[in-house]
Amino acid sequence: MNRLAESLRQLQAGNKKAFVPYIMAGDGGLECLADRLVMLEWFGASSIEVGIPFSDPVADGPVNQEAGLRSLARGTTLKGTLEQLARARASISIPIIVMTYLNPILAYGIDEFCRDSKEAGIDGIIIPDLPIEEEGLMEPSLVNAGIELIRLVTLTTPPERIREITDKGNGFVYAVTVKGITGGRDSFQDGLAAFLAEVKSVSRLPVFAGFGVSTPAQARELASLCDGVISGSRIVELLHEGKMDELEELVSCFKKEKESVI
Repeated sequence: MNRLAESLRQLQAGNKKAFVPYIMAGDGGLECLADRLVMLEWFGASSIEVGIPFSDPVADGPVNQEAGLRSLARGTTLKGTLEQLARARASISIPIIVMTYLNPILAYGIDEFCRDSKEAGIDGIIIPDLPIEEEGLMEPSLVNAGIELIRLVTLTTPPERIREITDKGNGFVYAVTVKGITGGRDSFQDGLAAFLAEVKSVSRLPVFAGFGVSTPAQARELASLCDGVISGSRIVELLHEGKMDELEELVSCFKKEKESVI
C-alpha cells in the first residue's frame, strides 16, 4: 500500500476530510519547491498536487497558465522537477501527486518517467488528456512503480462513464466541479450537489472535488458533499503574492475546524 492509499484509509477511518493544495513546480524557482511542500504539510495539507509546466495546458485557467509560463521562463523541466521532489521526499510525509499532460511523459519516455517518479517518491499522477481508452500506454508501468493513476469525472460525464471510470484504480476519483478550465469562482454551478451525490453513489473510491475552490467556506461547503477538496488557482495566487497568512487559513480550514471542536 503506497502513501496515498494509506492516507486515504486513515482519513476514512477517522471520518476526516482531505484538503489537497495544488502548486506549480518552478513558479518562484525550483529551489523553493521543497520548502513550499514542507510548509503546506505543516499548514495541514492531506496530500499535495504538483503541476508540471507545459506549453499547451488545456485544462488550466489563466492563473495556472501564467504560473506555468513563469516557471518555464525559469527553465523548469519535468526531469528537474522530479529531481527536486526526490531531494524533498525525506522531509515530507504526506503523499505527492504530480499533474502533467501526456506529451511531456512521451517525450521523457514512459518507462523512464515511471522509474524516476518512483525514485522521487511520487504516489499518484493526474493526466487530464489521457482518456481511459488509452490508459494502456501508461497503466502497466505505473502499476509496476506503485503509482496511482487519478482519474477525472465532470459535470457532463454520463452516468455509465462515471461508473466505468470509478471502477478503476485504488486512489481517489477527481470530480471536476465546473464546466470549463481551472480558476476561482464566487459560487458553484447548479446541479453540483446532485452530481457529487451521483458520483459517490457509484464510486468505490473516495471522491475529491476540485476546480474553483477559493475560500475556506467553499472548501467546507464542498466537503459536506464529498470526501475531500482540491484547490489550485487560489493557492498559486497566494504563493505568488506572498500572502502566507491567507494561504495557511485556506489550507488549514479542516484542521482548524477539527481543533475548534476539541
